[in-house]
Amino acid sequence: MQENQKTRMPTGIASLDPILDGGVPPGTLTLLLGEIGAGHYEFVYSSTVNSLEAMGEKSLPGILLPKKILYITFTRLEDDIRNEIRKSFQGDTPDEKMGGLAFEDLSDLYFDRSIVPDSWYSRSDTLTRLQKRSEHANIFMRLTEIFAAAEKDSVIVLDSITDIATQTNLPNLWADLTGFLRGLQRLSKTKNLTIYLLLSRGIIEEAKEIELADIADAVFLFRWEESTGARRQRVMYFEKFRGVMPHLEEQDLVKFAVRISTTGGFEVSNIRMVI
Repeated sequence: MQENQKTRMPTGIASLDPILDGGVPPGTLTLLLGEIGAGHYEFVYSSTVNSLEAMGEKSLPGILLPKKILYITFTRLEDDIRNEIRKSFQGDTPDEKMGGLAFEDLSDLYFDRSIVPDSWYSRSDTLTRLQKRSEHANIFMRLTEIFAAAEKDSVIVLDSITDIATQTNLPNLWADLTGFLRGLQRLSKTKNLTIYLLLSRGIIEEAKEIELADIADAVFLFRWEESTGARRQRVMYFEKFRGVMPHLEEQDLVKFAVRISTTGGFEVSNIRMVI
């Protein structure tokens, strides 16, 4: 644990990692809580592409590069996500960089008991889907298998917690979700997993947002604010960052302006902005 305090896993955001002394501590469960369009998805896309590129490089002292990057989706198609990342960048096409990105599509389990027709989400036959349901029972059991098999020192993205959290009409789902995430927070430490949880703000009840934030080690908040001339500006806050927050607050590095470009992707302004 002491060693992890000195080591950093880069986020892949070139304008952010120096502020964090190289990145986040390995084993950090990070909640990316964002208003619609405010940048939390762009953060993940830029982080993924840049981290994939860095994986082939030699690690510097105190820097731990990911051994694998896994993207888990509940409702979205892998091709859709790859195309969205591709469209986000111009010039240097990320196709080659994204070759090492692994995907887990859990849409069969997510939609299986819904009114959505099978043909809309699955290419499997009925027998195969029934076998998957029998083997994995539900999404949380399948997630448990995925994380248990995950390689140490990996980066894992869950897209998105919103998909699960909105299904609160199902019996015991909220308790299952929070219980799973609390267990995941412990597992992230033992396997040095850097985990990003995507959650859209304002869709579930505020009390539930707060509970998820309480479970996470770090909470990055992405929101819109009015700037000079009534122009909308994306900003990013560090609402919570266990073990790192004192360092950030000492230097007033808690709130940043955010810029998203086709060349640099997600960028923060390295300007001290006191809340």
